[in-house]
Amino acid sequence: MNITLNGDARAIPDGLSVDGLLRHLGIESKKVAVERNLEIVPKSAFQATEVAEGDRLEIVAFIGGG
Repeated sequence: MNITLNGDARAIPDGLSVDGLLRHLGIESKKVAVERNLEIVPKSAFQATEVAEGDRLEIVAFIGGG
């Protein structure tokens, strides 16, 4: 399936949830915010939100510092 991830075209396996996509990419879900088609996906909905053909996703990682 083809999506746009952080502005880049990307092929991913079919049937992934947002949580599954993050695991597929090796990204820790606790430290990111995800926007799907211009709407923020709540962390509580990561497992229930399916990624579909043509979706546009933005994944932003939180970085601590001081």
